[in-house]
Amino acid sequence: MPRRDPDAVRAPKFSARDRLAFLLALVPWLMDHERVTVDEAAAHFDVDADLVRESVELIAVSGVPGDTSSYQHGDLFDIAWDAFEDRGEIVLTNLVAIDDAPRFSAREAAALIAGLQYLSSLPETADSAAIATLMGKLSRGASGPVAPVGVAGEATDGRLATIRDAVSRGVQLELDYLNSRGEHERRRVDPLRIDSNDTDWYLRGWCHLRQAVRTFRLDRMSDVVVTDRPIEHRVDEVALPDKLFEGATTELVVTLDVASAAVPLLDDYIPDGAPRSTHGDLVRLELPISHLDVLKRLVAGMPGVATVVGPPEARAAVEAWAQAALERYSVD
Repeated sequence: MPRRDPDAVRAPKFSARDRLAFLLALVPWLMDHERVTVDEAAAHFDVDADLVRESVELIAVSGVPGDTSSYQHGDLFDIAWDAFEDRGEIVLTNLVAIDDAPRFSAREAAALIAGLQYLSSLPETADSAAIATLMGKLSRGASGPVAPVGVAGEATDGRLATIRDAVSRGVQLELDYLNSRGEHERRRVDPLRIDSNDTDWYLRGWCHLRQAVRTFRLDRMSDVVVTDRPIEHRVDEVALPDKLFEGATTELVVTLDVASAAVPLLDDYIPDGAPRSTHGDLVRLELPISHLDVLKRLVAGMPGVATVVGPPEARAAVEAWAQAALERYSVD
């Protein structure tokens, strides 16, 4: 082993707990990088090179005893000693117990990678090196080959970046909005906050046309323009409700029978304290809606688990909508 200069300046001594934490971080890092120098490892962890050398030497005499309860050669970590002593390179040549650790299945790793790809598509996490590194580790560390996964970008990605820019700068937006009645309106909005519900994105802001806080779905927006006008209502000056969806002042209250397992899908739409009762596997609840078109889309999205009980005009509207849909399948 090369002799070290006893007069060399040393880094502050690590406690036993610090050394253990460093070793636990060093081993998987060395496995990921296959061949690195002592100086590269020291720079990555921001520690003294002597600490890296001492830790690598300790790793090389660490392991798990085999069936004989004594340490044999294959029961210890090992390194390429010539490369380590002559060129200061660290190469692990034998790993112990690492391969016995629990691993994600290929399907679990693919699901996590898909989620990370979705995160990497968002403006605030785009081009994140940490996400790319984590996806690589998941691919290599799964118990089997991971199927290639690709998450397509949403059509709203460009609008989302534009709106985030307006929120961060505190300036107004102008946009065309398709409301629940199918009508296009030009709106001027003070953007306050962006929220998501599953895969749908929403802007919450002060609408100058309605003179109130409103929630806008991004996929119903078009011709979004960021202006130079500062917002007139700030997030700390208006009351943003905890729930994403709030009922309008002119509401139609609809009574629904919903399968109990599907009730959580409606929680964001049900006002606090709204009456509900249980009848076997069904929950009867009251839901305020702004327009019957909203009810049609809601029932269409919950086929077989939601039934309109009343009022009569709501039942008639849903029935007529369903009948019109069936007629499209008829053949002349």
